[in-house]
Amino acid sequence: MAKGSTLRVAVVGTGMISQFHFRGWEAVEGAAVVAVCDTDRDKAAARAREFGIDRIYTDVDAMFDDGGIDAVDIAASVDAHAPIARAAADRGIHVMCQKPLTRTVREAEALVADVGERVRFMVHENYRFRPHYRIVRDWIEQGRIGEPRHAAMTVRCSGLVSLNGETPFLVDRQPYLTGFDRNIVFETMIHHLDIMRCTLGPLKVVSAVLGRINMDLPGEDTATIVLRGEGGLVAVADGTLTAPGYQPLPADRYEVIGTTGTLVMDFDRIFLVGKEDEAEKVDLVGRYQECFTEAVRQFVAGIVTGEPFETDRLDNLETLRLMESVYNAAGIEV
Repeated sequence: MAKGSTLRVAVVGTGMISQFHFRGWEAVEGAAVVAVCDTDRDKAAARAREFGIDRIYTDVDAMFDDGGIDAVDIAASVDAHAPIARAAADRGIHVMCQKPLTRTVREAEALVADVGERVRFMVHENYRFRPHYRIVRDWIEQGRIGEPRHAAMTVRCSGLVSLNGETPFLVDRQPYLTGFDRNIVFETMIHHLDIMRCTLGPLKVVSAVLGRINMDLPGEDTATIVLRGEGGLVAVADGTLTAPGYQPLPADRYEVIGTTGTLVMDFDRIFLVGKEDEAEKVDLVGRYQECFTEAVRQFVAGIVTGEPFETDRLDNLETLRLMESVYNAAGIEV
C-alpha cells in the first residue's frame, strides 16, 4: 500500500456487532469503508445509509470482482469466515476476521495454510484491546506482582436466564444460539482464554467440566476449566451465562497472584491487594467502542508499515487450540 493512500475496505456482515466495526473504521485515519455486503440486502442497505456508503451487495464474489477494494472486514457468522477469507486472498485483498476464525482448529489450520503469505491476515480479537485488560497486561509486564504463579478468571452474566417464559437476552441478541451446540466456551470464554494466554504465557488444559442450566438451549452455559502454565503456574477459568441477578452481558473478575504481589481486576476496577485505595477505574460502557477502534487501528497500521499484528492469524490459532482442548478435556468431540 502506497504511503499516504487510503485503504479501501469492504465490510461483510451487518448484524448487531457490525455497528461497532463501522464506527471503528470511521474513527481511524487512512482507511474508508467503500462497500457493504450481507445476504440480507435490506440490512446491508440500512447499514450503508447509516454510514454513507454507496456500494451495496448480497454476493461477496460480485463485490470483490467489481474491484476497488484493498481489505475486507469479515463480521459475518462463523461458517462464512473461511469462504470469504479465501475469496479475498485469491484476489490479493487483506483480511480482518471476527473470532472465532472457524468452528474447528482443523478448519482454521487449513484456512491459514491456504491463505499463506499472499495477504495480511488478522483476527478481530477485541478483548485484547479492551482498556481494563490493557491495564492488567501492562501491570504484569511492568513487574508489579513479580512472576505470576496462580490465576483465577470468573465470568458471570444473566444473558441466558429464562424466567417466566421470556426470551433470554443473549438469544434475542444472537438468535443462532437456539441451534448452536457450543456456547459459553466457543462464543464467550474464548475471549477470556485468549486474555489468560497473553497475560500468563502458554497454557494447557488439565481438566474441564461443562454444564447446562438453561435446558432449552443445546449449548453449554457453564464451564469450569483448570489450566497449567510455565514454571508451575496454575489457573482456573470459571464462567456461567445463567446467573440470575447479574447484568445481561458478561462481567469479569480476574485475579493474578505473583511472587511479590496480587493483582485484581474486579469488573471495572484494577488494583493491587493492599493498595485498593490506588485502584484504577475504567468506564467500561463509555469506552466499549474503544476495543473495536483499536483493533481497526492496528490492522491499518500493520498494512501500512508491514509490522506484525498482535492478533495475527497464527497467534489466534493458539487460542483456538486452547478453546478446542477445553471441549476435548470435557469429553466432547468437535
